[in-house]
Amino acid sequence: MSGRGARPARQAHGGRAWWPGRGGGSRGAEQGGSRYRPPARRAHPALLVSDLAKLVARLGKAGIRFKPGKDLEGYVRGDIADPFGNRIELMQRV
Repeated sequence: MSGRGARPARQAHGGRAWWPGRGGGSRGAEQGGSRYRPPARRAHPALLVSDLAKLVARLGKAGIRFKPGKDLEGYVRGDIADPFGNRIELMQRV
């Protein structure tokens, strides 16, 4: 496959494909493999939304549970989980 490069030594485990970052740097992306990985709880994406209350209402109607987050100055926030159990943080500036 074009664009596929040599893995960094720390990523030398088998079963996954490695695509290096721009300029052949150490950043890259892994894909594939059949090993089970538990859902991410700490490392997670955070999405900035314009109307958290409205989104939470829509999510509730779709059966998606929202867990309010801890206070953070300037934001109201909370978490949902993707279908695999990975945490996704939703934030709104106040």
